Amino acid sequence: MRSRKSTASGSAPCACRSRRAGSSLSDILTRATPDGDDFAQDELGPRYRLTGNKMWISNGEHDLSENIVHLVLAKIPAADGKLVPGAKGISLFIVPRLLANAAGELTGERNDVALAGLNHKMGWRGLPNTLLNFGEGTFPVGGRPGAVGYLVGRPGDGLKCMFHMMNEARIGVGLGAVGIGYAGYEASLDYARNRKQGRPSTPAGKDPASPPVRIIEHADVKRMLLAQKSYVEGGLALELYCGRLVDEARTGPTGSVAAIKALLEILTPIAKSWPSEWCLEANNLAIQVHGGYGYTRDFPVEQYWRDNRLNMIHEGTHGIQGLDLLGRKVLMDDGRALGLLAHRIGQTVQQAGEHAELKSESAAVARGLQTLLDATRAAWSTHQPDEALANATPYLQAFGHVVVAWLWLDVACAAVVAAAGRDDGFLRGKLQAARYFFDFELPRIDAWLAVVAARNPTCREMQDAWFET
Repeated sequence: MRSRKSTASGSAPCACRSRRAGSSLSDILTRATPDGDDFAQDELGPRYRLTGNKMWISNGEHDLSENIVHLVLAKIPAADGKLVPGAKGISLFIVPRLLANAAGELTGERNDVALAGLNHKMGWRGLPNTLLNFGEGTFPVGGRPGAVGYLVGRPGDGLKCMFHMMNEARIGVGLGAVGIGYAGYEASLDYARNRKQGRPSTPAGKDPASPPVRIIEHADVKRMLLAQKSYVEGGLALELYCGRLVDEARTGPTGSVAAIKALLEILTPIAKSWPSEWCLEANNLAIQVHGGYGYTRDFPVEQYWRDNRLNMIHEGTHGIQGLDLLGRKVLMDDGRALGLLAHRIGQTVQQAGEHAELKSESAAVARGLQTLLDATRAAWSTHQPDEALANATPYLQAFGHVVVAWLWLDVACAAVVAAAGRDDGFLRGKLQAARYFFDFELPRIDAWLAVVAARNPTCREMQDAWFET
């Protein structure tokens, strides 16, 4: 289907949503009707005509490639012409901007896909984000309106196909957030090593005659740099672990594949959400390290923050990830995936406990895991979804912190073994960043999980009228 120079588009690789659907995929209004009596005999697959629109499409229209291929979610009408309600009626279609033959050669005919507008974004200004209209008749195919699309898989399997790609896309979003966070960390580290300001405090006070010191010598700047290091390197460990699970799900022994896929299912919301939140905070701290300069375009850290801010929104917002995790992932197969994850965390805790340097850290992870498990059970103890899910976002934050603490413990184990009494700056840095995470970050989970376990009703019971100012 795709010519050699074609590109795929979409803020979500497979999700083509109407302007009003957003994260509510069951509200999709884009429809696909069979294109002629011979629609099922097309060499490229069952051929349909699509009408509708899609918003938030990254690279949805540009001149940088020979063709653009869209993957579009739409509903095939029932015999009575009505769309099937809910998500079960959604199918997936390949919709190219320029039509091609069975050999992948462009025919020279434009498909009925029209640019309706551009979204003017805070960041990511290097690529266009678009609104497209399908089948409005701007570029009629064969003399009539309707964008030509080819069915992927079977009718009604659209979401199954979409999430096959979406899960890996969410890991990619997390990795992108890590990359931008890392860039900010390295920029602020370089700045702190070269910027001189202030003098050290002594019992006798500050000596104004002494030369100013580099700001990396100040404890609070070290705090901000350590926080960034713990976020970006912890996030990188998370994405690498999930990437390994993706590989093992394809290449691992047959008997272990089901367990690997279950682990991947429960970790995907964390892989997407945790770096999106905390590597954004790393970018925030990078601006702070730069002081006033960080708020200007003289340094790149303001752009890093603007670009990274998208990652809490696209490919499933932060709130959606929390609902998915607490409302579906921890419950599926009677909690099997959560049990598998707890087992792996327990193995690392046991291993780390054998090192005298890591006994307190291993105990902290064990306590954090138990607090998380207890809160999960308490949240669902009344079997009322509205009560359990009202605090899904703090649950997501706590879950992510426990997972990243586990991975930092694993990194610390490797650093302790590799150091073997050597004074290695690289390894010392890993251990210090791990200690920062355990001392400053992991304690946050108690407050987050307290509202989850109590099924705190504050947010759920708030009413529209009470927001008046």
